[in-house]
Amino acid sequence: MANISPNKKIYFLSDFHLGAPDYEKSLLREKKILAFLNSIQGNAEEIFILGDMFDFWYEYKKVVPKNFVRLLGKLGEISDSGIKIHFFIGNHDMWMNGYFEEELNIKVYKEPQIFEYNGKKMLIGHGDGLGPGDKSYKFLKKIFRNKFCNWLFGQLHPTWGIGLANYFSRKSREKTGEANAEWLGEENEWLVIYAKEILQKQHIDFFIFGHRHYPVDMALNEKSHYINLGDWITNFTYAVFDGEEIILKKWER
Repeated sequence: MANISPNKKIYFLSDFHLGAPDYEKSLLREKKILAFLNSIQGNAEEIFILGDMFDFWYEYKKVVPKNFVRLLGKLGEISDSGIKIHFFIGNHDMWMNGYFEEELNIKVYKEPQIFEYNGKKMLIGHGDGLGPGDKSYKFLKKIFRNKFCNWLFGQLHPTWGIGLANYFSRKSREKTGEANAEWLGEENEWLVIYAKEILQKQHIDFFIFGHRHYPVDMALNEKSHYINLGDWITNFTYAVFDGEEIILKKWER
């Protein structure tokens, strides 16, 4: 358990999908994210980024995608200043292999984790593949996470590999984008179902996820909340923990 410093806050944001749908629109979004990070740098104790920062990311042994240098540089600056950054891989940027840790000093997580601050227990993750249903994606996720399949993809020349991955990433987003941005009802929201199943085993104050692109702060019982961070494509939403409560907000500038 940790206590945050006086007058400091913890920030949570997710789903930038930089690179989509094209360079020009992605760059505008990247600059908006940078403006937000500049605005919180003075009072941030820690920052959690909950996946799908990029619409596609793959780390070859000596090569990473060449874009996003403004954001990567800013994250490096924030990390160097002593602000801890946590990154949870998403379904679009799961192929990370040490670059963030070594170059930016950012801790990378592949599975949901429990954190505790000021006596508040938080279960944090991207959110893909959790809860009931979606068996086809869960099967694909096992393939994508498989070390041999990961290595095999890495044998492709980056021009072919990144080009092919960007194509399938666009197709995936076209298929699920609108569905991810709609509330399906409490009984059909698989992350809500997942959270309620966890609550049967242990107490969690806040369940914090991305992936769904639908910003929501929902009470699960008198003491527990489910929070989805939305996205930085259409909603520009984030959450902030002040030591007592987590509040879902919208970046308006």
